[in-house]
Amino acid sequence: QVQLVESGGGLVQPGGSLRLSCAASGSSFSIYAMAWYRQAPGKQRELVGLITSSGVTDYADSVKGRFTISRDNAKNSMYLQMNSLKPEDTAVYYCKYSYVRGSPSWGQGTQVTVSS
Repeated sequence: QVQLVESGGGLVQPGGSLRLSCAASGSSFSIYAMAWYRQAPGKQRELVGLITSSGVTDYADSVKGRFTISRDNAKNSMYLQMNSLKPEDTAVYYCKYSYVRGSPSWGQGTQVTVSS
């Protein structure tokens, strides 16, 4: 399993932007999909969006048009560009790599707070 580390979280005003990164420790993996999840206080963790090994993306309805997932295979990294942030986007954001074989890998999470 690969080790994942998220970064880029912080405090931002409504309407602002943040770019989250998810760095993986290895490169020799058969990745099925990469995904971003988030968990707001008092709520269950939810899928924000994902990108497949072929580059196909999908997003939760709540973030469509505002968030963009991308990847850099050479850097073993995945990114979440978050624009037009809303207070309801406040959550701990987690990255997840799923593989053809083996158990998924999760990052430790990074806090995103959207508040004026």
